[in-house]
Amino acid sequence: MSHRRADVDSSWNEKPENTAAARAALGLDEDTLLLVGAAGRQPEEVYTRTMSWWRAAIRRAILRNVEWESQVLANMQARVRHPVLDAYFVYTSSLGTHTFFMIMLPLFFFFGAPHFGDGLLLMLAVGVYVSSVFKDFCCSPRPFAPPVTRLTIGNHHLEYGFPSTHSTNSVSIALFYYDLLRRAYQPTSPAAEPLISQGTYMLGVGILLFYVFSIVYGRLYTGMHSFTDCAVGIALGAGIWSLHAICGTYVDAWVRNNGFIVPAVIVPLCLYLVHRHPQPVDDCPCFEDAIAFVSVVMGMFVARWTMLHYGYDEDFFVRPMPGSSWATWSDVGTWWSTAAIKTIIGVLTIFVWRIAAKSFCHFVLPPTFRFLSHLVTLPHRRFYTPATDYTSVPPEKGLRPIPSVIDLPHMVELEVDGVGVASSARRNGTYGAVKQRAGRARQEVSEKGSAGRDGADADGQAAWSGSRAKNGADVKHYDADVLTKVFVYCGIGIMAVGVIPVMFEVLGWGVKTS
Repeated sequence: MSHRRADVDSSWNEKPENTAAARAALGLDEDTLLLVGAAGRQPEEVYTRTMSWWRAAIRRAILRNVEWESQVLANMQARVRHPVLDAYFVYTSSLGTHTFFMIMLPLFFFFGAPHFGDGLLLMLAVGVYVSSVFKDFCCSPRPFAPPVTRLTIGNHHLEYGFPSTHSTNSVSIALFYYDLLRRAYQPTSPAAEPLISQGTYMLGVGILLFYVFSIVYGRLYTGMHSFTDCAVGIALGAGIWSLHAICGTYVDAWVRNNGFIVPAVIVPLCLYLVHRHPQPVDDCPCFEDAIAFVSVVMGMFVARWTMLHYGYDEDFFVRPMPGSSWATWSDVGTWWSTAAIKTIIGVLTIFVWRIAAKSFCHFVLPPTFRFLSHLVTLPHRRFYTPATDYTSVPPEKGLRPIPSVIDLPHMVELEVDGVGVASSARRNGTYGAVKQRAGRARQEVSEKGSAGRDGADADGQAAWSGSRAKNGADVKHYDADVLTKVFVYCGIGIMAVGVIPVMFEVLGWGVKTS
């Protein structure tokens, strides 16, 4: 398959040998899908008509930065892009995805560090929610391709660009761990001895700086964000960590020392945050990440409050993990074997719950919504089909394959000219009419996409309840999806924080590592 090169002269992307090397480093074959147009690229009048005047004015101000920064990013890519760097920054970007956090965050609760897990989860949830609110509120596109070349895993290119959620999360995480390092190196009590040496402290700081650089600069290198996106994301991350450092202990005390008022406040508050999330002009998937994290936090608070008030607090978890003494090689092997078993069973339990709960909700919620629609007016979100317009949710909405490390090379996507095409789609002519140049291609995608598929309503809002998949098929959203996600991810929070650690303690595997 011949490569569709960016319509930019004298750039790195114009050289076929560089493109081939980049594909080889990323593990891309000829059947790998290229990207479909991202959010925020409809004609300007669509946003002016749909958004309030002051919201549209904010978008135009950000858009002016995106326009000139896109050329700056393209010039940078032309100078520094290399196949090895392509692979590195693409794959390290997966460290900021919600799937990665869904796998890694539970480990804090499985291995006796719930305080760290609570803090990280709360900061990440606030970061994802606040940044997604900004994204759907401002509707600002990512850097334009061309002139930039965009590399990504998954569907993050379909989101708006401002601000960078990856930058927000990486900075808040780095500051969280830096605070732990600082306290270990400089104890608050003058009489206390440092827990770590100066060399360990400096090494830790270096690792954190390198982590932040890899994530933040990686967003620029891969063409996923502008400098403005990353700068605001960094500021948000620092602000969120500061808020946690100031208020975290008070929130913990409130949950520990109060009765039913805690779930009575937390549950409605989280549901309200889901309901009041801004509605975008385009079909932007970042709303779904916001739902997921808010719901996990809701489950975390409910589980933590229940455990503290019904006998499953710190005093319940007394067993150390088998082999925790590490006195002999046999102890070391026992500890690592137990840790591997706990990780596999714990993560697998979460994924089984996710699949089973999705299927249950998709079976129960649509008829429930249809019944309630005759009694009250149900809230409706743009791009989500109401239950009165469908009889059942397609099976693939409930049973989606779980990505693995083996799948990563096939999830990598490359956008070089503003609109992508699947090689298989080319063979059957699905995208035969799509033009090479970005402007015309964007226009045609817009005409066939969310704004023009079924027309617009009286307020200029897109009426079509879906987006376009990688293979060109229509992807529809259903109103049951929202409450399904809330139920599923709230359950994930409850299981990761409460149910699974209690199960490990009862089975004798313990959660204490020493």
